[in-house]
Amino acid sequence: MPGLAAIGIVTSDMKESVRFYRLLGIDMPDPAADHLDATLPSGIRLMWDTVELTKELDPDWVEPKGHRMGLAFECSSPGEVDATHARVVRAGFRSKKDPWDAFWGQRYAQIVDPDDNVVDLFAQLPTATA
Repeated sequence: MPGLAAIGIVTSDMKESVRFYRLLGIDMPDPAADHLDATLPSGIRLMWDTVELTKELDPDWVEPKGHRMGLAFECSSPGEVDATHARVVRAGFRSKKDPWDAFWGQRYAQIVDPDDNVVDLFAQLPTATA
């Protein structure tokens, strides 16, 4: 079964997000790009993406009202991403995006929970040897 590995936050102001979460004691790097992540002592990662990057990755994305959080579950292999996605969809839940090999080196898929929250499934792709 996949395990919860990361929590993503869409931010309209990366610098202010960093400042806020540092006040909560999270050891965060300086913002230098559209994506930032920090690993908590528990091993769970908090990740921030700018609104611009989010819109680039998902052109249909619209800014939600209220919370800007997403859940991401790490699978043990690319095959587990596919199997988990299929199992959830077979159980009657919706798929937002079927599994694909993402340009950042992961097998990725998106499913939708009963409250319309998008939940990501991912696993590292094997690295090719030359």
